[in-house]
Amino acid sequence: MKTKLLISPQELTSLLAEKSLNNVIIDTRNPEDYATAHIPQSINMRDFFTYLLEDSSPTGLKKLQEYFAEILSKLSIFGGEKIIVYEDTLNNGYGQSCRAAFLLKYLGCAQVSILHGGYQAWLAAGLPTTDEVPERESCIFRLRPQSEMIVTTSEMLAALDHPAIIKLDVRDRNEWQGLTSSPYGTDFCPRKGRIPNAIWLEWHRLMKSESGIPMFRSPAEILEICQSVGITSESTLYVYCFKGSRAANTVIALQEAGINARNYFGSWNEWSRDLSLPVDSNLIHA
Repeated sequence: MKTKLLISPQELTSLLAEKSLNNVIIDTRNPEDYATAHIPQSINMRDFFTYLLEDSSPTGLKKLQEYFAEILSKLSIFGGEKIIVYEDTLNNGYGQSCRAAFLLKYLGCAQVSILHGGYQAWLAAGLPTTDEVPERESCIFRLRPQSEMIVTTSEMLAALDHPAIIKLDVRDRNEWQGLTSSPYGTDFCPRKGRIPNAIWLEWHRLMKSESGIPMFRSPAEILEICQSVGITSESTLYVYCFKGSRAANTVIALQEAGINARNYFGSWNEWSRDLSLPVDSNLIHA
């Protein structure tokens, strides 16, 4: 049975009631917020948000795999569990729960779900929280990389002049315009601009807020928005942002709408630092 990618607070409540050792809930928020209060039985793992893939070569990907395999082993995650990840809301953590889900699936975890609406949706449903930290013993994580999930820099470079592959930039407007190199500061990266021949669809557009809590739009709405920029259900997309978080958020929305999308996980952070790679650095004022 295929694992449902997006689950509601009520569905997560049902899983909690099972008290199964094969259910793992991961809180991707910062440790201070987690310490204040979190969903019962959840463990905190911030590395899904902070880790930067500096090199998507086989060497760089092997380093990423080993890094997370060690952490997941310490948290007693072996890869066969049902894992649910959450952040505060889907729009204020740069897509960090989606980035966590992407990484877990890439590393070989087959049963991964995202709490739709995040921690704020849980609170809005009036569900309980705790400050208790569950104890977990170490184990061995079974690393089974799904290499087809990640677009590497060499693949992105080869696709630049390939019209059948859409290079989709989902960063915030000022990054797309070339006014800043990242969401973390104007000069975080050495170069500003875009990957050549990319088109732009800001990641926020594929979500909407109901009762103040951002949620993914319906597949029909997502398809309509995509069609406005030339993307159809037949399109193949390589999606990028700054470090693969907003791209992961977008890939999930696109896949839910039946669109074939892959994540260029190194994204602008990797591309812009390799001065041999081309950049469209012209300012866009619109």
